[in-house]
Amino acid sequence: MKAAVYSFTRRGARLSVNIGKELQKLNLAVCCFTMPKFAEEDALLEVMSDHNKACEDAFKECQLIVFVGAVGIAVRTIAPYIKNKAVDPAVLSIDEGGNFVVPLLSGHIGGANCFAKALAEAIKATPVVTTATDVNKLFAVDEWAARNNMIINSMKAAKDFAAALVDGQEVGLVADYPIISGLPRQMVIKDKGQIGMAVTKDRNWKPFDVTVQLWPQNLYLGIGCRRGTSLEAIETLVLSKLEELSIDLRTIAGVASVDLKKDEEGLLAFAAKYGWKSKFFTAEELQNAAGEFSSSDFVRSVVGVSNVCERSAVLAAGNGRIVLPKCSLNGVTLAIAEADIVLDFEKLS
Repeated sequence: MKAAVYSFTRRGARLSVNIGKELQKLNLAVCCFTMPKFAEEDALLEVMSDHNKACEDAFKECQLIVFVGAVGIAVRTIAPYIKNKAVDPAVLSIDEGGNFVVPLLSGHIGGANCFAKALAEAIKATPVVTTATDVNKLFAVDEWAARNNMIINSMKAAKDFAAALVDGQEVGLVADYPIISGLPRQMVIKDKGQIGMAVTKDRNWKPFDVTVQLWPQNLYLGIGCRRGTSLEAIETLVLSKLEELSIDLRTIAGVASVDLKKDEEGLLAFAAKYGWKSKFFTAEELQNAAGEFSSSDFVRSVVGVSNVCERSAVLAAGNGRIVLPKCSLNGVTLAIAEADIVLDFEKLS
């Protein structure tokens, strides 16, 4: 993760150095930018010739942006680059005296509120958190989803869900996964009602009048293919099966296969197209996968194990369960496995 810190005065530059060091403790790669006349005062400081252009670049590259100075400077600088809460980075404003840390943007999904609290504790400042669910000590669906690697299907539904909580209403919960904690205030287990949350991989499961769906990113594609198979051939099978299962592409966490395919151009191009990480396993590792799998003597003769797609999917999912057994089309085999997860509402991650 990357962070950018901007300061505009000597006092602010000195504080930005302390902030940068604290952010490094959180495993962020930090750049601290300041005015040319202050940049030589510390090795961590870099010259900022145009903070507007620097901010434009930071919005594309960084997960956190910190302004040391007046809130107005921060607001005017970031205004042209704001898109929406699902993609915007976390933005903080800290006065140069180090008294207050104000989350300005992406308090929940981007983690600005959490960053503000952590930084405030480190520099002995006061975090100024203004989001309604936090002020009222209520469950924040967007923050919880972000911290648990889940996709929110509709930000409008999430907004309505949060508004219902703030208004004192009871909201429902249904889930495909085990719950290991108590439920947040005003949330109850039920499968119908005016508004509620569904933690599921099924896009069609909407039991409430207003349902905010949370889709865990815990599915892995196991793929086998002939040498020279094209990206398009792999894509045709995968997309058709995901559509049949009502599974969103964004819930896929990665692609897996046998190590003989680690240089398979079509497979690598397919994973790269969707930004998925690839995992490759040896025949021995695949053979030791736990579970019952389909078997092919031909596949065994070629790669040394009787099944590639199911076994690799299960291993990639941490010995998870198969949700789509082996299927094939035009020389491509596919299986999908789901990593085990539990729902814990008493911690954010």
